[in-house]
Amino acid sequence: MRRRDLPSEFHAQAPVRLDFAGGWTDVPPFSAREGGVVVNAAIRLCARAEMKMGGPLLRLVSEDLGQELECANSGGLVLDGKLDLLKAGLRMFPVTGTFTLTTRSDAPPGSGLGSSGAMDVALVALLTLARQERLSERELAEQAWHLEVIEAKVPGGKQDQLAAALGGFHRLSFRDPDVGVEPLTLDPAFAAALERQTVLCYTGRSRVSGDTIARVQGAYERGDARVTGALRALRDTAEGMAEALRVADLARVGGLLAENWKHQRTLDRGMRTEEMARLEHAMQDTGALGGKAAGAGAGGSMFFLVGDDPRPAIAAAREAGATVLPASWAPEGAMAW
Repeated sequence: MRRRDLPSEFHAQAPVRLDFAGGWTDVPPFSAREGGVVVNAAIRLCARAEMKMGGPLLRLVSEDLGQELECANSGGLVLDGKLDLLKAGLRMFPVTGTFTLTTRSDAPPGSGLGSSGAMDVALVALLTLARQERLSERELAEQAWHLEVIEAKVPGGKQDQLAAALGGFHRLSFRDPDVGVEPLTLDPAFAAALERQTVLCYTGRSRVSGDTIARVQGAYERGDARVTGALRALRDTAEGMAEALRVADLARVGGLLAENWKHQRTLDRGMRTEEMARLEHAMQDTGALGGKAAGAGAGGSMFFLVGDDPRPAIAAAREAGATVLPASWAPEGAMAW
């Protein structure tokens, strides 16, 4: 295909995720030394990227951050704290010519839903398509992780990129550099009930997971028994969660969410903010079966498994000041066109 015959626009999207159990155990050095396990599911909130070819300059836009910049070409992009993810993507996968590259996310910034990992995946899918390249789902996830952690130098694990690339429910095992991917097939009626009874709440305060991750990593490196024990317990909780989902045990899923949150809070004293505590108490008063922070914690979102009629819990969450977000399962991962 000749260059002038290429499309003038490219689009990509990738879903964010709910981490049901085991988050933190996919992050080095624990994942390298002891091996981690995470159970997560993609949901239909997406990170989106689009590229429109042409124009006098190369233009980068993040609608979520309210930032944009222009430059002559991608050769001079310097990581300086402004739109570094987009710059790092173009340094990895340069695209010839001038264009406008725009990103936006359905999830609030700092929501704890893996939106940056999903954006990594959307960006890599978009840029490789514009370069007339195609990656497998696993390659897409791996390159997206490399983009964020190695190129943009933002610490984190691999579960977010895998969920965004693959979609669906998975049990993921980590023994760096190896990653095991096991799809979880849920009974359809159970999956529908789980979706109906899951209430996802944004607390209104975004979190800075990099700071929290650095503290937990440092404590593990020092041999802190409390943190090490919590990480091992989180891994065990993920194994239990995978089995509870397989056998369609809704009550057990709720109990394991609560257990995971207990171990998660043990990792760092700043894990539960005032907004999160207020929301948690409100949901407990409605009889929620269990809940936890999404992602690293210390702000962002929480999700809860509630009774058969979710309306009282939704009302209580809003009364507590939270924004209720849609949470429907996304069986398919990243798409580019």
